[in-house]
Amino acid sequence: MTEKALTTNLREFTRVHHWLAGLQWLLFMFANTVVIPISIGNAMHMSGAAITSSMQRSFFYTGLASLLQLLFGHGLPIMEGQSGVWWGAILGVLATAQESGLTPLQAGGSLEAGIVISGITIVVLGWLGMGSILKKWFTPIASSVFLVLLATELISIFMKGMLGLSSHAKINLPTTLLSIVLIALVMVIQLSRWRQLRNYSILIGIAVGWVVFRLAIEPAQGIAPAGISSLWTVYPWGPLGTDWGIMLTAVAAGLINASNTVATLEGARPLFHVETTKKMYRKSFLITGINTIISGFLGLVPYAPYTSSLGFLRSTQLFSRIPFAIGAILFMILGLVPSVGAFFATLPVSVGDAVLLVAYLQLYGSAMQYIEGKTFNHLTIYRLALPVLIGLGIFTIAPGAFVTIPAAVRPFLSNGLLVGVLIAVIFENTIKWDMVKQK
Repeated sequence: MTEKALTTNLREFTRVHHWLAGLQWLLFMFANTVVIPISIGNAMHMSGAAITSSMQRSFFYTGLASLLQLLFGHGLPIMEGQSGVWWGAILGVLATAQESGLTPLQAGGSLEAGIVISGITIVVLGWLGMGSILKKWFTPIASSVFLVLLATELISIFMKGMLGLSSHAKINLPTTLLSIVLIALVMVIQLSRWRQLRNYSILIGIAVGWVVFRLAIEPAQGIAPAGISSLWTVYPWGPLGTDWGIMLTAVAAGLINASNTVATLEGARPLFHVETTKKMYRKSFLITGINTIISGFLGLVPYAPYTSSLGFLRSTQLFSRIPFAIGAILFMILGLVPSVGAFFATLPVSVGDAVLLVAYLQLYGSAMQYIEGKTFNHLTIYRLALPVLIGLGIFTIAPGAFVTIPAAVRPFLSNGLLVGVLIAVIFENTIKWDMVKQK
């Protein structure tokens, strides 16, 4: 880089409007990250200090993962965040494992091993050109099935938190009432005429709910900050395990999660006026695979390009790389400050779940866009209805009901998202639906 180019970049980096835009990216990353380590920590019965450490790691490595994608991956200002596919799959595995007699540490150790294997698989397949294969496998119908089931799984998680079921055996009425108020508040803001206010609806909801919950429902208990060394704590979910059913489920979740990259990069084309190339896909999968391997070692929900970033980009028009880099660096700095992690670890799960429920309703809109303009008859409706309804049906079955299924396939078959998407991919790539439509 020439001295003139370096000077120009430094001048651009110091512009005030870039820093203001960077703060918006920071808030977006925070809102999409803060609830995940808390919910995983509660599911694994972690101590407050362990959740604080997990929070710090999530902040730091989410910022780092996003920077790696920007500099060495696909090169677009798109958040690389902890994936909803992985989040739902991990919580599902933990619920099923408990019914099967496994402790959280036993299940967590096998999840760590499976995540590392999944990351290695993504690196290898991505380098061999997995992007073009996934674009063929994940047709618009399969992508629609994926988004419907992902939204259903995540919103079912949010519902349990909203009702207070994360910490109580029965519905907690004060927690539930506050959650309903927060949903209404966030929706009113998002439907308002003030565009700038809409951009901060999630954070306003979290802030209001957090204050009300701690003042009126349950005071916060002090949590000791974790040291900087907690950023490199290895295997915090437990020593590496070898439950093959859990490991197989992790690998399957990683492959299905890879479809996030396809959906996000294809959705980014009209925004950035770029064509997605094999090289872009290869580099993106390489970075996501490396981030996944790191996640396995450090007990983090693995990463993927966030499709929701596209909605954020449309509403803010922040297409420059510099504000995104600033936001990612600031998020890393948050992870380096122990007191910040301890403070955010006191965020009530119910508050975060109620606010994110509204945000993730957008997944249904994206699912509908994939099938917009398509028509179905009494035969072709099977390609959409069967995988969706089977996946939804599995969601309604109690985890304990699957104990009679062989352990090697139990975690996979008990996950409605994974089963439904697998059926959709098989249907879309083995049946010639255009010929069926003509009958």
